[in-house]
Amino acid sequence: MANIINGKEISKRIRQQLSEEVAELKSLDITPGLAVIIVGEDPASKIYVRNKKLACEEIGLFSAEFSLPANTTQSELIDLIEVLNQDPQINGILVQSPLPAGLDEAIVVHTILPEKDVDAFHEQNVGKIMIGNFAFLPCTPAGVIELIHSTGISIAGKNCVVLGRSNIVGKPMSMLLLHENGTVTICHSQTKNMTEICKKADILVSAIGKPKFVTADMIQEGAIVIDVGMNHDENGKLCGDVDFEAVEKIASYITPVPGGVGPMTITMLLKNTITAAKMQNQRKLF
Repeated sequence: MANIINGKEISKRIRQQLSEEVAELKSLDITPGLAVIIVGEDPASKIYVRNKKLACEEIGLFSAEFSLPANTTQSELIDLIEVLNQDPQINGILVQSPLPAGLDEAIVVHTILPEKDVDAFHEQNVGKIMIGNFAFLPCTPAGVIELIHSTGISIAGKNCVVLGRSNIVGKPMSMLLLHENGTVTICHSQTKNMTEICKKADILVSAIGKPKFVTADMIQEGAIVIDVGMNHDENGKLCGDVDFEAVEKIASYITPVPGGVGPMTITMLLKNTITAAKMQNQRKLF
């Protein structure tokens, strides 16, 4: 049976370290600040925003929430971001996805200053991740790396398979594994022989959004399995991309859903906001 990678416990330990960093920064008259913009009434987005606000309060960050109606225009949203770009109290800006129809997410991301882009979606930050000279990492892939590290098993030299090629998870995930000297394969909707490829993975990260897609016959004995998926099964129960009960019997380490990757994503957002505050207050630090 696999060892369960407890994202809640690992997140708790990291947040304790972050709260100590925030206390130290406050002693230097620096309070890291995060602005979260939500447009519309998407229920899931509202839950995410609430959880981010609570996480900020937990470690002592300043947080500001901007809730805009669904009929907000592109120019109105851009104007707000421009104001926040110039606000010294705000070190990080996050625009909650998905945006309502009619709003161009690419333009929105491009408007956020790269040094305040704590999601690491801006083209400059994406490019820095590619060459390995980054200040911020996308929150979910960064959280996955922390979970893998918690096993004590080195990524170097391992066959790593990433299911999914999204800009948010799949692509940056593959780059982070590569930076740690993993041998990386990305699988997607056009991949042939996916089962055979997955079967060779020492580390498998699934981020495709298909309930219980990863079955036991796709897993190598002793593999590390990280499940990024957040889906609902035929009974409406929350589940991941991985058939947990079956795969748990074969893997050496596995993340549950919920309680695996999810808690780490917000924790990495907090970490990025603190990093941004340090970057923007270097005169006070040195």
